Amino acid sequence: WDHVLGYWKASVESPKKVLFLTYEDVKKEPLGCVRKVAEFLGVPFSQEEENRKTVEEIVKLCSFESLSNLDVNKSVAKRSERPVSNSDFFRKGEVGDWVNHLSPEMVEKMNQITEQKLQGIGFNFH
Repeated sequence: WDHVLGYWKASVESPKKVLFLTYEDVKKEPLGCVRKVAEFLGVPFSQEEENRKTVEEIVKLCSFESLSNLDVNKSVAKRSERPVSNSDFFRKGEVGDWVNHLSPEMVEKMNQITEQKLQGIGFNFH
């Protein structure tokens, strides 16, 4: 948590240097987030690109469905330097699905840790 909060604080203190987006933000407003990233990088979309639906195409190409269907991400082979297969990084692509992969006790512990770490700092990811 500390490293994530460090990036969030840096984005608040130096918004021109650090852009902080949550998975929830990207799932809720994908077009807006892609535009925000482009603007942050100093390459906003031109009117022509907007008219050609470039932003929509980027969102489509980067969607959970597109990425999870790439052959490289379907691989179940494990490598010695990384004993996790690529397919392990993809579940459903849904916000909050993590609770379905933990026991009720683990969920409660995660909620306690999250509340403790985020208490009083003004960051809320819900």
